[in-house]
Amino acid sequence: MRVVEVTAYGGPEVLRMTRRPEPEAGAVPGKVRVRLKAAGVNQADLRIRAGKYADMVGSLRPPFVLGTDFAGKLLDHAPGMPPGTRVAGLVPWFESLTGDGTYAEIIWADPEWLAPVPDDVEFTVAASLPLASATVEQGLERLALRPGATLLVTGASAVVGRIAVQLAHAAGLRVVAVAHEGDESELRILGADHVVPRGAPEDVVAKVLAGEPDGVDGVFDGGLVGDALLPVLKDGGAFAALAPDRVPAAGRGIRVEAVRARPDAARLTETLRKVADRELITRVSDVMPLEEVAEAHRRAEAGHRPGRIILMI
Repeated sequence: MRVVEVTAYGGPEVLRMTRRPEPEAGAVPGKVRVRLKAAGVNQADLRIRAGKYADMVGSLRPPFVLGTDFAGKLLDHAPGMPPGTRVAGLVPWFESLTGDGTYAEIIWADPEWLAPVPDDVEFTVAASLPLASATVEQGLERLALRPGATLLVTGASAVVGRIAVQLAHAAGLRVVAVAHEGDESELRILGADHVVPRGAPEDVVAKVLAGEPDGVDGVFDGGLVGDALLPVLKDGGAFAALAPDRVPAAGRGIRVEAVRARPDAARLTETLRKVADRELITRVSDVMPLEEVAEAHRRAEAGHRPGRIILMI
């Protein structure tokens, strides 16, 4: 089968298509095979490939396969799901550290990772959701803000930020969103009370404080800004950091929550239902074949346009 390996730490050029033996049914006890149709390209993939997390992956060294988000069809029986079932899920790449990710034609999956994909949700859309939705849901839980509190969401034009805006609004929070120019109207429809254009961190902070002079109660840092956002937080506020290299060292009683998403099939099932029913909106920016994974990484790093880049497999 085809897989894409990281052959060494570096730029997108270190990604190489190669072939590995196709997994055989029953070869890994407790796991089932999924033939992938789509896989998401996430910011964590870019950072791992670049070597930014090399000191966090133990003895794991290239070559390895990146990727956490996936959607495809079951090849084996799983509880309540026969072969051929359309499924999506999240591979806990950092927790397993096997080097086996979703940039591949077939993966091994724990049945507890798998959520059925409704027939009217495309594989590309389903593959944009598992990591993003789990990150938002678990991040908002960790922030533990009460209804009526004000939450700043950075990166609101991208998938994680868009979902954060929608779920925070549904939880009764006032939402200030930092987004690309041109997305203001849509984000207000999705639940943002105020939208600030993205820019240099000091400019964003100034614009947020102009509208919220007392500061905000919480920050959900979908844009991976980090320390520079601390001035917008009230004393005793809460900060959700989504990347290990963007965890601020806070004072003033600020509580910092480092969020690393875990698979949650029940919640993902509900998320996919909401997407099917148009209750939750995601964003796919590009769909590219697996062979063009290096270009996909270049586009993601360049901020080609907001949204999840999806690899078709």
